[in-house]
Amino acid sequence: MERYIAIDNVCAWPNLTAMPDGTLAVAIYNQPIHGQWRGDVEVWVSTDEGRLWERRGTAAPGEPPGNRMDVSAGCAANGDLIVISSGTSPALEPGIYDPDFDFEGKFLAPRVCRSADGGRTWERADTVPLPGEGDAWCIPFGDIVEGPDGLVSPFYSGPADDSRNTAWLLRSEDDGRTWGDGSIIAADDFNETAILNLGAGRWLAACRTHADAHMQLFASADDGRSWQDRGPLSLPAQCPSHLTRLADGRILFTFAMRNLGLRAVAVRFSDDEGSSWSAPRVLLSYEGATDGGYPASNQREDGTIVTVFYSNRIPGHHRYHMGVARWRADS
Repeated sequence: MERYIAIDNVCAWPNLTAMPDGTLAVAIYNQPIHGQWRGDVEVWVSTDEGRLWERRGTAAPGEPPGNRMDVSAGCAANGDLIVISSGTSPALEPGIYDPDFDFEGKFLAPRVCRSADGGRTWERADTVPLPGEGDAWCIPFGDIVEGPDGLVSPFYSGPADDSRNTAWLLRSEDDGRTWGDGSIIAADDFNETAILNLGAGRWLAACRTHADAHMQLFASADDGRSWQDRGPLSLPAQCPSHLTRLADGRILFTFAMRNLGLRAVAVRFSDDEGSSWSAPRVLLSYEGATDGGYPASNQREDGTIVTVFYSNRIPGHHRYHMGVARWRADS
């Protein structure tokens, strides 16, 4: 396995997208703190299979006194890069530390950001309505992917008092410019969700629980209109996650282990469309960190898998950063 400190001094929470020309893009939060500072969502790219990364542009600038940091991202049918971003307001100015500051004071409405030139320049519009009755906020998270009638993206929502979190699938019929037509994946205790289109109307969704932060698997056979609970995919404090299809047909489930004494990125595999899964395998450790995870994976044409994640430290490097691992599923 190859490991890289790819983008230094950022908390990141990376969302990984493979663009039509093969370029890898990540949308990241650009401050080295867990969301408390005013900051932006930047897009960085790699043209050498994940080894080196360069900044392309700012998808979602933070509006003072708030920030932009939560995202879903993917490619439109016409090849445009889409980043949907929310954030919080107020936020502290960079460099100010206040352990009593509540950075979740007010959630900002999701903003749809679109780039036709690979992330260099952006158009922005506020075109995501609240999905549920009684919702005061909704937050994008995960991959924007092709559905049968257009693009789909996961979101989660809740009331002003954050007493419940509900995971949604929202749809776009105009190639990602406006969003709506929501379906509930899982209600009341579920938020950050990874989705995978299996084809023929079948979908998988791995939802993070609000209560103990494990990943729960759901399946749909009607293009995401209704969902069935398939059971847990991880233990408590093992979240969030990502789902992708490998070239050999297997499904790769990449997830974070955030347990005391076990800080790691782990993987599981399914060769039967998510009905059963291999035992968890630790891919890499970021032991010594107090903050980290949010992995996502993409398999390249030569079979190499590129996995991105973040951590606030690893042995030998004591700053927030986005890390990259290049590995193969058969090794």
